[in-house]
Amino acid sequence: MKKLFAMLLALCMVAALGGAALAAEPIAAEDLIVGMVCVEDENSGYDYAHIDGVETAMANLGIPAENLILKVDIPEDETCYDAIVDLAEQGCDIVFTDSYGHQSYAEQAAVDYPDVIVVSMTGDYAWTTGLPNYKNAFPHTFESRYVSGVVAGMKLQEMIDNDEVPETGINDNGNYKLGYVGAYPYAEVVSGYTAYYLGVKSVVENVEMDVRFTNSWYDPIGEAAAADALMADGCFIISQHADSTGAPSAVQAAHEAGDPVYCVGYNISMLSVAPDAALTSASNNWSVFYTEALEHMLNGEELPTDWSEGYAAGANYITDLGESCAEGTAEKVAEVEA
Repeated sequence: MKKLFAMLLALCMVAALGGAALAAEPIAAEDLIVGMVCVEDENSGYDYAHIDGVETAMANLGIPAENLILKVDIPEDETCYDAIVDLAEQGCDIVFTDSYGHQSYAEQAAVDYPDVIVVSMTGDYAWTTGLPNYKNAFPHTFESRYVSGVVAGMKLQEMIDNDEVPETGINDNGNYKLGYVGAYPYAEVVSGYTAYYLGVKSVVENVEMDVRFTNSWYDPIGEAAAADALMADGCFIISQHADSTGAPSAVQAAHEAGDPVYCVGYNISMLSVAPDAALTSASNNWSVFYTEALEHMLNGEELPTDWSEGYAAGANYITDLGESCAEGTAEKVAEVEA
């Protein structure tokens, strides 16, 4: 047993030394080449937020815009590995992938290209691999989810006070019916909708939430269909952890048809597609991480293996409040965020 322990300790020391050894010489801003692999394109609010985040970071640090090599519409399969390999062969010093299902392919590319830093955004096991050039990063999205739930709770309380809750919006247990469109039953999604639910309950205790999964990160038609099904079952405030405007668009259509329904989005403001129904969106300021990561590259410093920050670092926020929000929501949000 002691021999096994000694061997494990030695392996840990080797892994630690390997990580320290990866720190290289500083790179001039004009020489740093950045690669990015996106599961969809800029039409997806999620992917747009990532692209905007890395472009903002590069501008902040004086890295030329043309030093970004972007690959879009890369599915969560072997295509991802091929995309990273191509970026590495084009001279990228660091490559970011933006989708959870990319991570196993990102890990393999990191093995095959040890001189390239590969960051699997939203990934969750880089720390187990011992690879000094493979990293994970994801903000505390659950924090902005909670705040967006408070916004929904304030609207729900206003509807209760004004007797605006539809009869179908209360179940047999006397609880108000919420709906949620989720992409996959992953920890990322589950922690998010749990935080949102708790945010609502901090304002109105007697609520229940029905979650419908689309099994896709980006499916405008499927997300709209899920929202329609939730509203047909009596849910009158719909939130989402999916990347299109499908659900908010469906809620806006129902609102225009006379139904008292509202929505809370994700990634970007949904006011452009749901001007009357959208309350706010939970969002991430991806430029916070991208700026830190690229700054490490410029300074020749190692990136953290598993980066995760929230409101305290400015990595999370909610988008502008819609006109349909309840009176006093802005003040309540400021209180909760503090």
